[in-house]
Amino acid sequence: MPQLPATPYPAEVRARLDADAEEVLARYPGSRSALLPLLHLVQSEEGYVSRTGIAFCAETLGLTTAEVTAVSTFYSMYRRRPSGDYQVGVCTNTLCAVMGGDAIFDTLKEHLGVGNNETTEDGKVTLEHIECNAACDFAPVVMVNWEFFDNQTPESATQLVDDLIAGRTVEPTRGAPLCSYKETARILAGFPDERPGAVEATGGAGPASLIGLKLAKGEAPPKARVVSPRAGQPQDGQPHDPSPSEHLSSHDAPLQTSASDPEHPAGPAAEEGE
Repeated sequence: MPQLPATPYPAEVRARLDADAEEVLARYPGSRSALLPLLHLVQSEEGYVSRTGIAFCAETLGLTTAEVTAVSTFYSMYRRRPSGDYQVGVCTNTLCAVMGGDAIFDTLKEHLGVGNNETTEDGKVTLEHIECNAACDFAPVVMVNWEFFDNQTPESATQLVDDLIAGRTVEPTRGAPLCSYKETARILAGFPDERPGAVEATGGAGPASLIGLKLAKGEAPPKARVVSPRAGQPQDGQPHDPSPSEHLSSHDAPLQTSASDPEHPAGPAAEEGE
């Protein structure tokens, strides 16, 4: 059924958003480029991108509501329905999953009584699974309003959401102090984070992420060993049978039929189903 036009913002809210939008627009040579930060701006007002927010962005930028809706539904960082004060994202991509991410997600669903992209009745926590948090060396990883909580377990993640719901102070493993989802959205819109110490706080990559860079610079520990590609020898030139604790890549596995191995040609490609 056709929907009624979106309810406009109250006058005082509209005046404030107009002033903020003018500041955002001044950063871009073309107004259309300001759409992403404007979506964050309206999300900081209501906690999600409502039909009212879409109408505001469209009017401000001279776009249609269909154009704004297309962008807001493409990016997962924009919520299309009311969201909690804390967006708890559990990484369930490959490494985090095998390290316990799936178990964490299942535990939190049962503990909170919500499913994926659902919010607790008190409006405190929205739970979602995330494909990758780009922090594989700290797996399994949970993010709260885009701040990292590393090396989690079902027990620690349960304690984390309990603390959030109870209003207790929660400190991310690294990065800036935690703030509400609306505050996070305003920062993503490009407005300064004025909390003391928030800008100075940071978090870098872990040792597992940096070892390749250190090897390339010759900064690896003297005893570090690099596994050579298949048919090659270890760096020290000595034959080596990997121990059970070593995890070789697929390039080191004794594959018997590989198109890249002249001794084991794969043969011509067959039609699908043959």
